[in-house]
Amino acid sequence: MAAMASAGAPPVSVVVATRDRPELLRRAIDSIVAQRYDGPIEVVVVFDRSDPDRSLERSSDDRAVRVIPNRATPGLAGARNSGIRAAEGDLVAFCDDDDLWLPNKLAAQAARLDEDPSLELVTAGVLVDFNGRISARVLDRERISHADLLRSRVSEAHPSTFVARRAAVIDGIGLLDEQLPGSYAEDYDFLLRAARRHDIGVVTLPLAKVFWHRSSFFAGRWQTIVDALDHLQAVHPELASVPAGLARIEGQQAFAHASMGNRRAAWTTARRALGRNRREPRAWLALAVGTGLVRSEWIVRALQAYGRGI
Repeated sequence: MAAMASAGAPPVSVVVATRDRPELLRRAIDSIVAQRYDGPIEVVVVFDRSDPDRSLERSSDDRAVRVIPNRATPGLAGARNSGIRAAEGDLVAFCDDDDLWLPNKLAAQAARLDEDPSLELVTAGVLVDFNGRISARVLDRERISHADLLRSRVSEAHPSTFVARRAAVIDGIGLLDEQLPGSYAEDYDFLLRAARRHDIGVVTLPLAKVFWHRSSFFAGRWQTIVDALDHLQAVHPELASVPAGLARIEGQQAFAHASMGNRRAAWTTARRALGRNRREPRAWLALAVGTGLVRSEWIVRALQAYGRGI
């Protein structure tokens, strides 16, 4: 595909990493191609540890779908990096293969970038669909700072809403961290690195629909979560400067330990988290799971029903 012209609305490359979800993938692609956006859009579908489906490819003057294999580290981070490297647009965006974009998403976020040249990354709100139950997750402010992210993951900033200047990703923010175990929290790591440079812009509207279902849960990957959060703290030592934020991460690890039946590790980690913030709910939930009277699956499902997570 020839390089896209940059006149008018900037060309956008949308990276969709996928593995073994053909029907959901087609729904995601259709929602991107149908965007009410004046500029050209290319969808770069990256097949991770699965055979590329060339039947998805299409081409026109302003809409195209390309299919490539993941040529980087197996997993979500590597797949997204393969897509970013292959992208030809001035802007690069992500969409999970089981999510979809609302029709005005791209136009609203590109306009936000255009009106504020200092921004390198823009996010937006989402509608979370859990078994048909819809919860809106939308921020009430137009910027996210690095300090905000040290205190909280700011879960309203979902990766299916990320739109960034590709040059800033390549030459400043950096690609996704392929060293994160299981690619867990790769989006949080990306946000932290982006916010070190500039505040992240926010469109205060839900612009994507995120589907939570059993195959999207990390519930069976508790050790991966513990290891990934250890890695995250190692590469972002500034997380230790905000006790409540560090307590949140330790609370997640305590809950993971409790879910694996590692009661001693859960107790130790939960106590450490509560020493930093007595009100950290994840630590208290970890202690509850550690008693054996409450199952972690019940807690995860209850939170997911309201668009929340551990």
